[in-house]
Amino acid sequence: MTEPKNNRRKLLTGAVAAMAAGAVTANAQTTLTKKVHRSGPKPEKTPLFNSAVSVGNMLFLAGIGYHKEGDIKVHTQGVLDEMKRQLELAGSSMEKVVKVTVFLANKDDFAGMSSVFQGKFGDEPPVRTTIAAAWIPGDSLVEMDCIAYI
Repeated sequence: MTEPKNNRRKLLTGAVAAMAAGAVTANAQTTLTKKVHRSGPKPEKTPLFNSAVSVGNMLFLAGIGYHKEGDIKVHTQGVLDEMKRQLELAGSSMEKVVKVTVFLANKDDFAGMSSVFQGKFGDEPPVRTTIAAAWIPGDSLVEMDCIAYI
């Protein structure tokens, strides 16, 4: 009875080893490079950070705030509009977003932000983390960053 069990173990071990070898070979043939997505020319001075960077088909957008007058709904819509613009500039879309982090200046704005956020990412929304932050640069009521694919 130990013979079939040992044969299964040998088969599984061999299959796992073959898959691992194939993955290593495939990874060795793929060189991932970082690409910065800009709407204009590269700045003369090295920036503090970039707004949109991709590696392979993964796209990372830095925090986007809204720096004009308005309530949380106006700020949320402004942030989402800018997110959409940056995603499309890089060859992605709102439907391809897999993760959003939301930073609120005031935890009481959660419902207002969520009411605008709802439905902006298609039928299958991304995962989302929302926190109340002690300070958001530029007096924005909300800031969001995201990860998407291209």
